[in-house]
Order: sequence, then structure tokens, then C-alpha cells
Amino acid sequence: MATICPLCNGLQLYELKCPSCNCSMNDIGRYMDFFDDYSPYLEIEGMKKSNGISDDQQSGRCPHVFDCPTCGHRHVKEIDELSKF
Repeated sequence: MATICPLCNGLQLYELKCPSCNCSMNDIGRYMDFFDDYSPYLEIEGMKKSNGISDDQQSGRCPHVFDCPTCGHRHVKEIDELSKF
């Protein structure tokens, strides 16, 4: 069954508090998009094979980078994907 990320597709917002200063963090995109200039244009399933996250292809989650505008802390959070009908 195909899945989609609710953040990548603008279906949901996710609020994450910074573990350093407790301020709201901003979602700045998929983890894999930060690898190099061409990463955002590569196929997602192919990138899941080499992104360094174990079981990423089977997990049904999409890793996103969150950034704190107050202290600059960055955190990767895996977001549960939704089943595509």
C-alpha cells in the first residue's frame, strides 16, 4: 500500500518543542533534502535506501528536520505517513 507524508503534502502541521529552550520549532523539510543540491529531485524510495536511517523503507515514516528559531538547535523527527487510498 502506498503512503504519503502529511507534512510534505501540506495535509497537517506538526508542533515540536525545542529540547534545548522549549520554544516552538519550524519544519524546514525532509531530512534527505539536505544531502546535496539534487537530493530534493531524487525519488523518495530510492533515497530511503541510503539516508542512514535503519528500516526507513519499512517504517512508514518520513524524517523531517526541525529548526529552532530561538537557539538554532536542529532535530530530526520521523513523521508517521498516511495510507494513500
